[in-house]
Amino acid sequence: MGKKLIGRRDFMKSTLAGVGGLFFLPPIDMKQEIKVVEAKGKQKKFVYRTLGKTGLKLPVINMGVMLTDNPNLIRAALDSGVLLLDTAHGYMQGRNEETIGEVIKGRPRDSFFIASKINLPQDRAKGLYTEGATTEEFLRRLDISLKRLGLDYVDILHSHGVSRKESVVYEPVLKAMEKAKKEGKIRFTGISTHMNEPEVIHAATDSKAYDVILTAYNFKQKHYAEVGNAIAKASQAGIGIIGMKAIRGAFQQSPTVKNIKASLKWILQDPNVHTVIPGFTTFDHLETDLSVMEDLTLTESEKMELQKEASLQGSYCQGCRQCIGPCPEKLPIPDLMRAYMYTYDYRNLALAQELILSLNLPERVCEDCSLCRVKCAEGFNVSKKIRDVVRLREVPKEFIA
Repeated sequence: MGKKLIGRRDFMKSTLAGVGGLFFLPPIDMKQEIKVVEAKGKQKKFVYRTLGKTGLKLPVINMGVMLTDNPNLIRAALDSGVLLLDTAHGYMQGRNEETIGEVIKGRPRDSFFIASKINLPQDRAKGLYTEGATTEEFLRRLDISLKRLGLDYVDILHSHGVSRKESVVYEPVLKAMEKAKKEGKIRFTGISTHMNEPEVIHAATDSKAYDVILTAYNFKQKHYAEVGNAIAKASQAGIGIIGMKAIRGAFQQSPTVKNIKASLKWILQDPNVHTVIPGFTTFDHLETDLSVMEDLTLTESEKMELQKEASLQGSYCQGCRQCIGPCPEKLPIPDLMRAYMYTYDYRNLALAQELILSLNLPERVCEDCSLCRVKCAEGFNVSKKIRDVVRLREVPKEFIA
């Protein structure tokens, strides 16, 4: 498949064409591959892009499975033309991978692709690996994931949740990836990032150690032009680019704009993004995503809606990390804000609780400071949100659906 990539300079020009609003890429002459897919007795024409030098030809929207353990929804996605299922070792304490394993059992191995992720112990406030982040532990977790999935290999394995360039080139992880690839347990190496994305993407590109990058990328990011700049460089180096956090939660708190289709179309206007993995949780979400795959055109009304939503605060944390320095307890505030989004946007209390419990927080959180020193760039009342969401620590797991 041939397509015209937009370069870093052109991307910056197009996104910075006007100051003070949301910007859109100009129409680009892309020679995209269109495939006719038979689904439920109907023929649909889906847009496909090639995932960098991996050579994998994927529809522009695939499935992030993190938010669902409904096997029928996953099965319907595959039957409807989705090819890539994205999961992780830690999702739902492993049940996510187990559910996928049940769905794909008996399906031809060349009829789907699986991406999973492994994360090792980190100091979440600093974004650096800690004791216990070893090659052996990485490979141990990979073996558990393969057993859950019922597979001999995964197509893509990501080093999960990286936010610093030092962690991009962390030797124990690179050794584990190399060993797993030689043993045929993974086909392609990847890295995922939710914050400080430009630094991570540039470091991953320069390292030449990764085949795929999975990154947060959406119009609500204040630094989306920087993210796009880094993505362009990576794509032109042959790295496959997968976008996530395009919708920023399935239940937008915004009272005026809830346009999922427009959010997905916005990220796919960038031809350097090869596919997106929204975490849909209902059959209606699936149908919405399938309709986007047939037509990526952003209408003028959709552009106006995105402009409107871009001006609203919402609950999406930018992950800028400016909040960590002033905090006397050095709390991992971006992660706590992400847990807050999981709670009130995703409506996924189990996922929020799982994240909070992984942070090794002190017994008393945001109770001892008479005045919070943290000033959020987004204007969040940080201490209030933290006190709210850490209450999930006290809720027994069996009470959370």
